[in-house]
Amino acid sequence: MSSAPRTPARDAALVAIFAGFVAALGIVPAFTPPGFTVPITTQSLGVMLAGAVLGARRGFLSLTLFLALVAVGLPLLAGGRGGLGAFMTPSVGFLVAWPVAAWIVGWITERGGPSYKLHWGVVANVVGGIVVLYAAGIVGIAAVAGISVGAAAVSTWIFLPGDAVKAVLAAVIARGVHSAYPGLVRGRRRERETSAV
Repeated sequence: MSSAPRTPARDAALVAIFAGFVAALGIVPAFTPPGFTVPITTQSLGVMLAGAVLGARRGFLSLTLFLALVAVGLPLLAGGRGGLGAFMTPSVGFLVAWPVAAWIVGWITERGGPSYKLHWGVVANVVGGIVVLYAAGIVGIAAVAGISVGAAAVSTWIFLPGDAVKAVLAAVIARGVHSAYPGLVRGRRRERETSAV
């Protein structure tokens, strides 16, 4: 299947669709394990997918739009949370890093060659969706909870198994999307067009 041409209107629609997709993932109830301050949600899967499917720029914009809607009060976060108060909780580091994480996932994805490779996609998701998110999230937990960075880092271990599964799942889904709609990611499309010449 050939890809549709990129236009500003199409890009804006994809950005809005993925912002809505992340919001829809918030319908899945959040779970805060006893003794922990940050809830486990499925919305980080949407962060990985935004970068993996849309690429760096549009992935970043989709999560920026999502957070702007949360900031103005829409209850789009898991558990029906919204408003500026959501950015004053121990989750703040994770939240504000979502656009950056999506950008990094997309940036790495764009350098993966003319076809989406599963192993490359998993690496992109782990680097952006786990390493980057955890780095910011740990700082946020330490700052808001008033604990050391080391203690905050230890408190994130419970998220690792689920996020590892999300990284693989996002790569599998992205591979299917890119197979059906080639050319979604600009860097990969340029490489394909160059090789065709």
